[in-house]
Amino acid sequence: MTVTKPTRREPSLLERAAKVYDFSAHARARDVPEMEPLAEAPARAVVPERPVAAPASTGPTFTDPTFADPTFLAIPAELRAPVGEELPDDFYLPVDAGDTALIDRGMLAANGMIVPGAPVGPLAEEFRLIKRQLLITQGRIAESTTPDKARTILVCSARPEDGKTFCAVNLALSLAAERDTEVLLVDADVAKPDVLNQLGLDDGPGLLDALADTQIDVETLVIRTDVPHLSILPAGTRTAMDTELLASARTRTVLARLLAANPRRIVIFDSPPALAASPASVLAMMVGQVMLVVRADRTPETELRAAVNLLDSCEHIQLVLNAVSFVPGGARFGSYYGQEASK
Repeated sequence: MTVTKPTRREPSLLERAAKVYDFSAHARARDVPEMEPLAEAPARAVVPERPVAAPASTGPTFTDPTFADPTFLAIPAELRAPVGEELPDDFYLPVDAGDTALIDRGMLAANGMIVPGAPVGPLAEEFRLIKRQLLITQGRIAESTTPDKARTILVCSARPEDGKTFCAVNLALSLAAERDTEVLLVDADVAKPDVLNQLGLDDGPGLLDALADTQIDVETLVIRTDVPHLSILPAGTRTAMDTELLASARTRTVLARLLAANPRRIVIFDSPPALAASPASVLAMMVGQVMLVVRADRTPETELRAAVNLLDSCEHIQLVLNAVSFVPGGARFGSYYGQEASK
C-alpha cells in the first residue's frame, strides 16, 4: 500500500487497519500479558487474511490491495531464469567457499530470527508473504519511469527500538532463499550500526568509506557470506558528516555500482529511524520502496505521520505492523508447518 500525506482529517492508519483486519478474534489486550521488548524476547505475529505479519519479536502485518489477485503473485520476469534454461550450479553457491564470512546460526536462533536451512516455521512463512509483496511492487516499479530504483528497498521506523533491524535482517534472509535473487544487505544506520553484530560478523570498512574516498571500489568492501545469495555491506568508518556524504552525488554512483555488479541483486538498506536521524529521509529519495516498521504497542499516530512525511520522496511506502499481542496458544498464521499430520 502506498502512503501519501493526508490533506484533511481522516481516520488514523491504525484505526483503518483495525477495521480492515479484525484483530479482535486474535488479540485481547486486557487479557494478554504485556509482551517483552524486542531486545529481550522475540515477538509473535499473526496474519489476518491478506496481511503479512513478521516474527515473534516483531510481528509485522503487511498488505497490498492486489494481493488477492493471483496474477500478481508471480515473480517478476527479470527475477526468473529463462524458460527452459537452468542457471549454472555455481550461481547458487558462494563465490568462493574460502572467501566467505560464516554467519552465526546459533546467534540467529537466540535472537528469534530466521535460521537458514532450518525447518519452515511461522516466522519464515510470515516473511515469505512480506517479501512477495515487495517483489510484486518491484515488478511495477521496473515498468515505470524509474526502473533503476526497482531493486532497492529501505527498511526504516519512526523511532528506535521498533524492530527495524530485526525486520531488515529477516527480510534479507528470506529474499536470499529465492532461487533467482541475490541480496545485498547494507547497514546504513551509520550512527548505530548493528547488522553485522546481529549476524555474528566482524565489522570493517564499508559504505561511508566508499562515499568518502572516490578511489575505493565499493564492491571490494562487500562481504560474501556462507548463506547462498546473501552479502553484507558494513556501515563503515563513522563520521560527523554522514548525512552530507549520503546526500552527495557520490552515493548514486556507489549505488549504481552495487546494482551493476549483479543484475539479480536486490539492495536492502537498514536505515536510522526517520525521526531520530536525518539519513533516512536522504536515502528515501534513492530507493524504490520503503518498508516502514510500526510498533503496534507504542508508535503514536503523530509520529507515524511525521515519519511518512519525511520519507514521502519515495512513492511506495509499505507499513509493517510489529509487536502485535496474541492470545497464547491461539491459532495464527504460519502454525501450519508445525502441525502433525492427522491420522
